[in-house]
Amino acid sequence: MTLPSTAPAAERGTTTSRPRLGFAGVGWIGRHRLGAIAETGLAEIAAIYDPSADCAREALAHGPCAAVATSFEELLTTELDGIVIATPSALHAEQSIAALERGLAVFCQKPLGRSRAETERVIDIARRQDRLLQVDLSYRFAAGVRAIRELISSDELGEVYAIEAVFHNAYGPDKAWFYDPRLSGGGCLLDLGIHLVDLALWSLDFPIVQNVSGQLLHRGRPLRDPTTQAEDYAAAQFVTSAGTSVQLACSWKAPAGTDALIRIHWLGTKGGALFQNVGGSFYDFTAEHLLPDRSRRVLTQPPDAWGGRAAVAWAQQLARSAAFDHSVAHLETVARILDQIYGRTS
Repeated sequence: MTLPSTAPAAERGTTTSRPRLGFAGVGWIGRHRLGAIAETGLAEIAAIYDPSADCAREALAHGPCAAVATSFEELLTTELDGIVIATPSALHAEQSIAALERGLAVFCQKPLGRSRAETERVIDIARRQDRLLQVDLSYRFAAGVRAIRELISSDELGEVYAIEAVFHNAYGPDKAWFYDPRLSGGGCLLDLGIHLVDLALWSLDFPIVQNVSGQLLHRGRPLRDPTTQAEDYAAAQFVTSAGTSVQLACSWKAPAGTDALIRIHWLGTKGGALFQNVGGSFYDFTAEHLLPDRSRRVLTQPPDAWGGRAAVAWAQQLARSAAFDHSVAHLETVARILDQIYGRTS
């Protein structure tokens, strides 16, 4: 189907009641986010692009009236208010910038950039274009994490003095580009650890961070060159300005004894909180309030369809306004910490 060559709909103003959306990359994650948005009915699924004709065809089940572009550039020529990007990491910054410069709002898979420099450049352009930009840090929208953040903000945990977090994926990615740092930007730290860093900081309302250090391994040995090797194990720690110690570890293909081991433990002067997966699942989680008398109170249990909530929240925000949201600047802090763990100086 030939796409109409028109000015972006977002150029007509910053608010639209039912935004027209384009989708770049409709593999499993891209289709899931497309389906989550389509199910709400709050946006029009206007156009789709994927280099795989099979993926594009499957995506049409969620948007049967959508036009199918033959390239990302063609996708950008249609009348859109925003675009959802779920392509390989090497393309995220470049494609986000191209869309923003055309006046489109952007929702991008993580990481927004392969480095702090790429991340900051995208955010700077979104700010200059005054366009909505968000990143799919989906775990923020899990009911358990939100319940724990509320405990922290209401002082039920007291002063949070430590956070311990792990994310072990016993399989590892199934796409070759993940293992090439030139394309992915890094290994398990950028794939999994980004969620741990973000959740720790987000739960504490993004404090100042100092004393960042870490260790990266490849097949059990220290990573020799992060530009040519992708780490499959990472451990790191940092301290916030309030004195909170944050420790994290993540891995691909480690002997975790299950498909996945995901666990975040907040320790406070009045109590603690625990968010962890159930039975090795990547999707099912429990959250508990750990009380001083050594008892525990269940906050949330499965089922919880949290995976597409970040995309839906972005679409809802876009329906109100396409203007720049300054909260996205916190991603610069996350990117800086990751760069420091990788030993990058720029």
